[in-house]
Amino acid sequence: MTFTGGSWHFGYSVSREELADEAPYLSIHSPHGADLDMVKIFSFNRRARDGKHLPISAFSVSEEDNMPISFDLTGKTAIVTGANTGLGQAISVALAQAGADVALVGRSSMAETEAAVSAAGGRSLSIQADLSTLEPVDRVISETVAWTGRADILVNNAGIIRRADAIDFTEADWDAVMDVNLKTVFFLSQAFARRLITEGKAGKIVNIASLLSFQGGIRIPSYTASKSGLAGLTRLLACEWAGKGINVNAIAPGYFSTNNTEALRNDPDRNAAILSRIPAGHWGQPEELGGAAVFLASPASDYIHGIVLPVDGGWLAR
Repeated sequence: MTFTGGSWHFGYSVSREELADEAPYLSIHSPHGADLDMVKIFSFNRRARDGKHLPISAFSVSEEDNMPISFDLTGKTAIVTGANTGLGQAISVALAQAGADVALVGRSSMAETEAAVSAAGGRSLSIQADLSTLEPVDRVISETVAWTGRADILVNNAGIIRRADAIDFTEADWDAVMDVNLKTVFFLSQAFARRLITEGKAGKIVNIASLLSFQGGIRIPSYTASKSGLAGLTRLLACEWAGKGINVNAIAPGYFSTNNTEALRNDPDRNAAILSRIPAGHWGQPEELGGAAVFLASPASDYIHGIVLPVDGGWLAR
């Protein structure tokens, strides 16, 4: 990759004055793609750490696909739980497209996700694990590390739901949901973070929360409790681990078109009621969640800790 139209090169420190004067005439030539206008890659409002200069490497792009390096996950290894279908599958594919190797974790076959990751040009490893217990927690981490030698990103996506009026809800259903949605998330995050902290490495944890992290809902008491708890856990872990180089954040998906919402979408009245509340006017497609996951897993989010990011078509803004 070469820079023309100015005096800049890798390792050169760019003053703000040079940035304003030369960038409009600067382009990047990549052997893998079309020339890129520097102005389109970064904002002149970006602050230098010393208030005066920025390294030219801060504005470089990936030569593989013209992806800004701040979003590039090449060389990273991600673990995605509940990766066999739906949102977990879409997140796995998005991370692979960004360059990550992806360990796919779940109870059932990951063949479909494996094929999708491969079609996206990525590599995957399937790990069969029942996350309703803590038994597989250490194994998920160790098998991932045995595969690539590292584990940089953890996406806690696996979750279950049980429906009944609060007055009739059983202890068994309460415990089943809390075990998968909150207990295992905590201990898997703990195992992941312990390894990073011991080795002095940075990492990213992305929890998949819910609109029920913000709202009450009906007939899903343990699910609402688990997702509200997950939002709180995200903030707590961010407070404890941010100083150790580990970012902990969450995504709160809105109404997405997945197997879990098929019954709602097939009910004309419920479907119409939901769509009338979504400013975007349509159900989310699983791939529309991928960008948020890549962002929170990438260097672009290095100074973001403890947020719960809604990806909901505007539902919560209503």
